[in-house]
Amino acid sequence: MCGIAGLFHPVSPMRPDAGLLRGMMQALIHRGPDGEGRHFEPGLALGHRRLAIVDLAGGAQPMAGPDGTVLTFNGEIYNHEALRVELERLGHRFRTRSDTEVILHAWREWGEAALARLNGMFAFALWEPRARRLLLARDRLGEKPLHYARLPDGTIAFASEPAALLTLPALSRRLDPAGLDDYLALGYVPDPRSMHAAILRLPPGHHLVLARDAIGLPPPIRWWAPPRTISAAPADAPGELAARLDASVRLRLMADVPLGCFLSGGVDSAGVARFAARAAPRLDSFTIGFEGGADERPMAALIAATLGGRHHAQALHAAPLADALEVAQVFGEPFGDVSAAPTLAVSRLARRRVTVALSGDGGDEVFAGYRRHRWHALVEGVRGLLPARIRRPVIGALARAYPRMDRAPRWLRARHTLTELSLDSARGYYTMLCKVEHTQRRALLAPGLRAALDGHDPAARFVTLMEECDPDEPLLAAQYADLHTYLPGDILAKVDRASMAASLEVRPPLLDHTLVEWGMALPAAFKLRGGQGKGGLRDALRDVLPAQVLAAPKQGFAAPIGEALRAHGPALHALLLRGPMADSGLFDAAGITALLAQHMSARFDHGQLLWQLLVMQGFLAQREVALPALAGQRS
Repeated sequence: MCGIAGLFHPVSPMRPDAGLLRGMMQALIHRGPDGEGRHFEPGLALGHRRLAIVDLAGGAQPMAGPDGTVLTFNGEIYNHEALRVELERLGHRFRTRSDTEVILHAWREWGEAALARLNGMFAFALWEPRARRLLLARDRLGEKPLHYARLPDGTIAFASEPAALLTLPALSRRLDPAGLDDYLALGYVPDPRSMHAAILRLPPGHHLVLARDAIGLPPPIRWWAPPRTISAAPADAPGELAARLDASVRLRLMADVPLGCFLSGGVDSAGVARFAARAAPRLDSFTIGFEGGADERPMAALIAATLGGRHHAQALHAAPLADALEVAQVFGEPFGDVSAAPTLAVSRLARRRVTVALSGDGGDEVFAGYRRHRWHALVEGVRGLLPARIRRPVIGALARAYPRMDRAPRWLRARHTLTELSLDSARGYYTMLCKVEHTQRRALLAPGLRAALDGHDPAARFVTLMEECDPDEPLLAAQYADLHTYLPGDILAKVDRASMAASLEVRPPLLDHTLVEWGMALPAAFKLRGGQGKGGLRDALRDVLPAQVLAAPKQGFAAPIGEALRAHGPALHALLLRGPMADSGLFDAAGITALLAQHMSARFDHGQLLWQLLVMQGFLAQREVALPALAGQRS
């Protein structure tokens, strides 16, 4: 696990400024505290910060192959030993045990087809001097990030984090209004956009080819996509799932440094930990809990007692103002998932003992574990019984008339269900993902920004993605959309940025691409069982987990943010109505004042939105940010 950065000028033969690369690498030290390497040649500079995991002595980067190809690589290739054996049979000779060298030889043997042979998480830049091209590539699911930008002089800059790109004086700092709207709607900015108009993210499962003498930025090329149709379930699907998960966990145990596992009270991390303990007994496990909130420590302790290793638990107390500002600093961009703060805490807890941790991320996406998956499948069944001429006007009117009941029991909060039912499938699913609906977002924004966003629709991406799937499989379409949006934009971005801030590598076995391809394609009846998600996964883990773990409802990994914010009323008002956010001209002070009053009255719960605004305040305060040119904006 590492940080990478580079500069490539497709036309200029001049050696890039070493000081620029040095500044970019300085911004990535936390991703690689164990060493730094640089490579220069005309028109090209490649940099690498190393967190040493495999072949501690021989894996330094950037690494050059025998044909002059140069690679800077962030991630892990779990099947590198098997690939090494295959390549040696084909005549290749190796001088290290590193997976980096395996990529170089695989590229020499198979070219771009090597991407499909790599089982792992990765983002890399590979320079081919003979072909005179630089290739940027990202893993299938987006576990490892890669950001890039074109500078005014034509130079292409890339890095693991936007903070490294923002060290470049020539890079525009201007915010993207559409990125801000996406952030408020979803809590993150989906690929390929970012909060900065000049910075793009390479989407998961894509690569980008930058050729010498080419002008401009070519479009990324898609090299992998998850399943879009359903396959028949095998006769013993739970048994096969258990075997596949066991194999995936074993692959991810390869390391030359101490390794442990994150352990919540849920099925996903518990299953991963149990299989890991079979192959590597006495693993350390790590848990974070919240006193007075979603405390997973008791259930995690129950699971940890079956592992045989040392268990480390820590209690957190809600400190939303400080946490939001820290998230803005660590992420270097607005990030609205409240669970980012405990993810930082558990990463720091684990780093005291280990350098690598396994996690249970991905189980909800692949095996339909979110409540919204169950609701979408249910509503889709009802939608099929109601003609559109009835659904849209009649159910839509009911949804608009139904009172917003933030603090009522869930069974009384029918407004979102009615809204979803009134819409077509994809837009209905988007309403369950959307954190702040259109009207509320516009009420918070300054008039000039509202005008700049005219026509921007965060839901459009979900419509496009879900239309790529079999129309008779609504659950698969929802999961497919999640794998392109929520998983890389929220879950994996959160885990990568939080763990790397602690110089910790996190590996999610449930996101092995072969397991994802197999699991996603299973019928809905395997995933949803008896009103509960992840039915097939629970069946697969029945022999390895206690019954109370399998039966426990899903808990959120975050403190109860709404009540915690009410306890900080004066400070909250001061933060949101003064300072950089108030001076930015992006927000409407009256809209934010009304939002605060509603929340403090306890009749409404705006905790999620207020957290997002606090993180936005921290983002605007921490660095020089150029605001978009908007009609009517203060000078």
